[in-house]
Amino acid sequence: MRRKARQQSKPENRPRFWGRHAVAAALANPERRIVRISVTREAAADFDFDPSIPVTYADAADLGRLVPKDAPHQGIVAEVERLEDILLAELLDQAEDGRPLIVLDQVTDPHNVGAILRTAAAFDALGVITQDRHAPPESGALAKAASGALETVPWVRVVNLARGLDEMAEAGFWRIGLTGEAETTLKEALGPQRVALVLGAEGEGMRHNTQLHCDSLAKLPISDRIESLNVSNAAAIALYAARTA
Repeated sequence: MRRKARQQSKPENRPRFWGRHAVAAALANPERRIVRISVTREAAADFDFDPSIPVTYADAADLGRLVPKDAPHQGIVAEVERLEDILLAELLDQAEDGRPLIVLDQVTDPHNVGAILRTAAAFDALGVITQDRHAPPESGALAKAASGALETVPWVRVVNLARGLDEMAEAGFWRIGLTGEAETTLKEALGPQRVALVLGAEGEGMRHNTQLHCDSLAKLPISDRIESLNVSNAAAIALYAARTA
């Protein structure tokens, strides 16, 4: 899949990934440039580093100063370049029946986006779509929550989400917006083999304009004892429903 060119970033703008799953996945991704690795000798025994990657050996306390406080670095930290952007048209060219898209409307929490990427990998989703200005950048927290899926699940950032939804419709996707205010359940709304599941942020939910660019609005049939689900939990349930419909 071709990507739009991205210029090399300044050191202060490069994300640092930590944790064995996130770093191992980054090392295994030929499209990810690893700038340097900091690692304990104990953790290094589990890796086979390419000789071209600068490796610095450090103790756990030193690594702790490279990441946010109390981040579970597991003895390894990688400074990386962000992946180059994927074009939505390129992703849609790879569309297959039965492989849903996940569309996130202003979901900004990196832990949620990371968890959704992980779930997307588990259910073989085609990819995750977000709006460029209202989504988190690649980061250590996001990569840790994704547990390697940041490297394997296509993540497309679009300038205009409504226009992106129109492109999905042109590619044959049935766009289902998930909202607790809908009358129809997700099970009732499913049917077409190409589905784009659209989810909004906690609290505000989907914007009205985003809803207008959906073919159907649907809800998850949760108990009235709780108002709503975390967006990553809702995405997991919706992806399971779409894959098993």
